[in-house]
Amino acid sequence: MTTQDNSPDARALRLKGNLEKLEELSKRLTTALTHRRHADPALQGPSADVYMKAAAAYFAEMMQNPAKVVEHQVNYWGKTLKHYVEAQQALASGEFRAPPDPGPNDRRFSNPLWDTHPFFNYLKQQYLLNSEAISTAVGDMESLDPADKRRVEYFTRQIVDMFSPTNFLGTNPDALEKAVETDGESLVQGLENMVRDIEANQGDLLVTLADREAFTIGQNIATSPGEVVYRNRLLELIQYAPTTEKVHKTPLLIFPPWINKFYIMDLKPQNSLIKWIVDQGFTLFVVSWVNPDAGYADLGMDDYIRDGFIRAMAEVRRITGEDQINTVGYCIAGTTLGLTLAHLEKAGDRSVKSATFFTTLTDFSDPGEVGVFLDDDFVDGIERQTEQDGMLSKFFMSRTFSFLRSNDLIYTPAIKSYMMGEAPPAFDLLYWNGDGTNLPAKMAVEYLRGLCQRNGFALGQFPVFGDAVSLQDIKLPICAIACETDHIAHWRGSFNGVKQMGSRDKTFILSQSGHIAGIINPPGKDKYGHYESDAPVAGPPEDWKETAAFHKGSWWPRWGAWLGERSGAMIPARQPGDSLARAGTYVTMAPQL
Repeated sequence: MTTQDNSPDARALRLKGNLEKLEELSKRLTTALTHRRHADPALQGPSADVYMKAAAAYFAEMMQNPAKVVEHQVNYWGKTLKHYVEAQQALASGEFRAPPDPGPNDRRFSNPLWDTHPFFNYLKQQYLLNSEAISTAVGDMESLDPADKRRVEYFTRQIVDMFSPTNFLGTNPDALEKAVETDGESLVQGLENMVRDIEANQGDLLVTLADREAFTIGQNIATSPGEVVYRNRLLELIQYAPTTEKVHKTPLLIFPPWINKFYIMDLKPQNSLIKWIVDQGFTLFVVSWVNPDAGYADLGMDDYIRDGFIRAMAEVRRITGEDQINTVGYCIAGTTLGLTLAHLEKAGDRSVKSATFFTTLTDFSDPGEVGVFLDDDFVDGIERQTEQDGMLSKFFMSRTFSFLRSNDLIYTPAIKSYMMGEAPPAFDLLYWNGDGTNLPAKMAVEYLRGLCQRNGFALGQFPVFGDAVSLQDIKLPICAIACETDHIAHWRGSFNGVKQMGSRDKTFILSQSGHIAGIINPPGKDKYGHYESDAPVAGPPEDWKETAAFHKGSWWPRWGAWLGERSGAMIPARQPGDSLARAGTYVTMAPQL
């Protein structure tokens, strides 16, 4: 930049131009907001009943244990007043500085001004004191039912996180510094980013997490060689090209969840589970699910089991000529694989030799963090919305899962995009995260009501083709991989489901990290380890973990050895091929609904 460009007059001119751009963008924003889709009010937040229960419980605490409530208040007042006095003393010293900051460290407040500048430090410390006081008050409510308490604690945390001073332009030093440095250009670009996101989501705000132009399926993401060898209304079946001269006789079929796309397992060669499996000498098939629109409204769980799971299994057997196959189910597809296996067992079908479950819940008696969205207030709203739309839109699912990690998936990205004016990063994992799919109306409600709310599978009451199945009906060898910090399918719930299965051959592996990073954890990096035990999969999950041995690095080799023992002799590698040997379309189909 030249001296002339940085002169006061030039900067004033740029600022004027940016203010004019802001005015134009504001008009676009107003227009975009008028196109907001109609959504059932229940999908915008919990019912008022949650807040009424919280208020009633707090007043009950005041009446039954006033000393504890007074202690909370005095403790809060004391800390707040002490900090106020310290701030006044620091200013009275004649130095422009903040009082001592005892912490705790919080990455939201990484800018040095949060610690050194009196104004920003005061905001930060007061916010943290308020947050602590609110969380303590809610956490000490003893009269609330445990399920209600979990919901109150969760939604309280959402409100507290939302009001962080970092989430507002006037109290975010990073955003203010950037605005001054760029003569307002960062605010212009930030508003442009916001308007773009609102326009792309039919008047709703859903922050873009990754650069949508940075990746192309089959070119720089999902590049493992393979061919579509079968297609029907629900799925495309991909067979991957071998990389070894010989392969195990028994083929492997993976069912990914149909909430997102399969290529989470094939982001790039360095962390591709698909490539790793093929490199170990397995003939691999993977399902790519269709992204349904309203025309799929009447498809239910039975349709997915018959035309999805059983059909894909049959095609793998037909293509390979084998009588038996091995299977994997990931998340919701793992739950449905369990239902399918239970049905096949009752039907006397022995075509599946073993099953592996990735981050799968089959016992929903304790659904974990996601359970706050499984009460009737939300599910009733979903049912009404799906009756209207013919499907459960990926928008609502994406927003729900984002709120389970709101600071990481909503507020931090929004600050960078809307306040700082930064472009979304070219990050393959976040690109995949934004590439969601819709769910058919009937199937979504059957899953939420019959499995999540009524816990039908664990209770032996969920019907498959009219005949109830149970976890006890799963009798083949199984291996389950759960993730220690999984916020969608918590590991204790996964363990409790596996221990109820009827199989005598059970292996349970607990990986460090969460729902995605714990699974997509290739050997060599040693970023996350795992727990394994020869002890029976029985009793409390905490007891199992206490006796389990911790191993550094990926669980993939241990699972590969387990799978290899159940995959037969080595034979010449199979080459993919069929009448539909062409590039798949379901992975890129994204109806705008």
